[in-house]
Amino acid sequence: MNELILLTQIALVVGTSVLAARVSKEALFVLISLQAVIANLLVLKQVYLFGLHVTCSDAFAIGSILSLNLLQEKFGKEESQRATWLCFGSMLFFALSTQIHLLYAPSPSDNMHAHYAELLSPAPRLFLASITSFFLVQQFDVRFFAFLKDKLPSWRWGARSTISLLVSQFLDTFLFSTLGLWGLVDSLPEIFLFSYLMKILIISAIWIFAR
Repeated sequence: MNELILLTQIALVVGTSVLAARVSKEALFVLISLQAVIANLLVLKQVYLFGLHVTCSDAFAIGSILSLNLLQEKFGKEESQRATWLCFGSMLFFALSTQIHLLYAPSPSDNMHAHYAELLSPAPRLFLASITSFFLVQQFDVRFFAFLKDKLPSWRWGARSTISLLVSQFLDTFLFSTLGLWGLVDSLPEIFLFSYLMKILIISAIWIFAR
């Protein structure tokens, strides 16, 4: 059942990204930031997919990069760099505002604070690792996609985007695993390998849907 849900999630992410690209660059700006925030919020839930222990947020993390590539393809490198900064600002605002939210003392009749605290209070190290790796990967992806577009102009957008996603998500998985999980898990190489294999699966599905 989880595998079917994953395919539905991928279809939603890809379809929304393509629709946003047809609407306007502003729609892509909003979607890139929203997907990044959702990816960081949903990363706390762990599930089994195809026998692997993974999180539920990989589709949204990759969807944000896909939307960034669509933005660069249609509106240019400057707009994609602008979107990267806006996305970083949105993620930082989300992180700060949720921590401020948790500072409010709940009333005696409140029964939601504990749930908010559990959901919105991951370790500062994980927040920093997530924001740092995502920002660096987006900066890398903008430049790497532009390099591919310049060096391989005859290649279709889907092929260039797939190559860009594979490389950028390898970097993202390495950075987040190292910055966020080093010393906290028993087998970091296995977690890195499983996470990246899942991302390859999702990227392959995105390429099929987006053709």
